[in-house]
Amino acid sequence: MQQGQRRSFLVFRVAPIVCATVLVGCVSEQSMLHPAGEDAAAAANLFWVMAAGTVVIWLIVMGITVYAVLGKKRPTTERFADRFILIGGVAFPTITLAALLIFGLALLPDWVRSDRPDLRVHITAEQYWWRVAYELPDGALVNTANELHLPAGQTAEFVLTSTDVIHSFWIPNLGGKMDVIPGRTNLWRLRPTEVGVFRGVCAEFCGPSHALMAFPVVVHKPASFESWLAGEAAGIEEKEAHALFVSAGCAACHAVRGTNAGGAVGPDLTHFAGRRTMAAGTLPINAESLQSWLIDPSHHKPDVRMPGYASLEAAERDALVSYLLDLK
Repeated sequence: MQQGQRRSFLVFRVAPIVCATVLVGCVSEQSMLHPAGEDAAAAANLFWVMAAGTVVIWLIVMGITVYAVLGKKRPTTERFADRFILIGGVAFPTITLAALLIFGLALLPDWVRSDRPDLRVHITAEQYWWRVAYELPDGALVNTANELHLPAGQTAEFVLTSTDVIHSFWIPNLGGKMDVIPGRTNLWRLRPTEVGVFRGVCAEFCGPSHALMAFPVVVHKPASFESWLAGEAAGIEEKEAHALFVSAGCAACHAVRGTNAGGAVGPDLTHFAGRRTMAAGTLPINAESLQSWLIDPSHHKPDVRMPGYASLEAAERDALVSYLLDLK
């Protein structure tokens, strides 16, 4: 490679990758280096300790290399060489790796837990969305979808299952990830420490729309969360155009509590308009997005299992959009 070609390669290929890596670290809503939970804080501490250890080791190795190349050439005894190998090649790596191992093992959670969590949330992963159900003290479930609400300072236990393929449940700001496997139930606990809005994702490739399977995570103050959950548990009065919602076939797949729509194939749409996004974090909730989604869902989300409603009259689609935006 000639010098000009090498410079061009560095500018147009390597530089953008380096810049993108640095800029990604500046985004706080999906970064373990901006922890808002106990597990994420532990992982961030481990990262910074490992990074510091790496820098120290690199500096020592580079120092020895520079000394070996540029230092004065002096004859060394066999005893000096033996000590150098013993200290630099055996003792130093062993002590350093042992210290890092001990530090890392101390961060492992206690897998045998007899205490009850403050909140239990049932998460069912499907291609390509999340079914969410909050367990109340009496065992009843409050169903919703594609958005997660948690109380700060309280332990939430997630009951994770999948209906189709392997997914992975991950909220980087709150902690690590857990695989969601068909035919298996995994339990995963997180304890948010800061109020805010974060982003959860599927971290396991699960099909063409894997990258479009996200969910907002809203961490409330405890009193605010209780108020939100009480409102979410309540049904809604039957809205205008509900008959069209049923006759168009929407009720066969979607439930709206408080009405005769009880479908369980797709996401629960009760209080749909109170969410931040639709289609698992893919689109904002507004009239334009809903119109486009109803006409051709697969345009926004390849391999989605929802049929399009382009055959409906424009007036009927407008009525459906108004109905959905009224589900608050």
